[in-house]
Amino acid sequence: MKNRANSSKRPSQSGDASPPAGFFPKWLNINVAIQDVGFFLVGLIAALVVGWIIFPAVLYSKQAQPINFNHALHLNPDKVDGIEGEKKEEKCSFCHEFREDGTFAGIPRLAKCTECHEDPGSPLGETPEEKDLMTRYVATDQQIPWLVYSKQPDCVYFSHIAHVNMGKIACDTCHGDFAGNEKLPLYLENRLTGYSINIWGKRISGFYWNKKPSDRMKMDDCAECHTQMGQEQNNACFVCHK
Repeated sequence: MKNRANSSKRPSQSGDASPPAGFFPKWLNINVAIQDVGFFLVGLIAALVVGWIIFPAVLYSKQAQPINFNHALHLNPDKVDGIEGEKKEEKCSFCHEFREDGTFAGIPRLAKCTECHEDPGSPLGETPEEKDLMTRYVATDQQIPWLVYSKQPDCVYFSHIAHVNMGKIACDTCHGDFAGNEKLPLYLENRLTGYSINIWGKRISGFYWNKKPSDRMKMDDCAECHTQMGQEQNNACFVCHK
């Protein structure tokens, strides 16, 4: 007569990796669950790659400026004479100036360039950029169609004089350090909105390890700065949206 104890099924002694009884619910098929989790992770990674890498590359068109402007060269007193100011900020404001009524001129017009580069037949240097400036714009009296990295939507009002002169905020705080650039960066334009990537943020994910004000110029960033500076009253809608 067979021994019932000996005939009962015993756990495998050959390295069976099955989970212990009662560890998972009886209705759960562990192999199917592992497969589903694997599919989910693969799909999640693929979605992140498409959304944060491929989509931004397709969304933004890259455009070069009409001519290159060497900021570092023009701020070097050993190479360029005529730009007034001792400090970097003062030299920047010589071209990016405030008008007499307090409004900000922004990107200089051709008239500012021709204060120094006035004679197409006698350029001040031998760089191809200056030759391009003299032949295409100065000689023809045609304005340079600069692409403005920081142009805000038409519904937004921004006072530079309130932030620079009254708030004592340096230009490179919001715009980044252009003063040391020898070459202008590419202009990245959103194909859907027509705005620069500098407005919406260089990272579409919105995640920054060490976020700086110059990383983007969105409304919540302005509100955060106002709060930190004790100017919460300027977060009211009508202050910036006229």
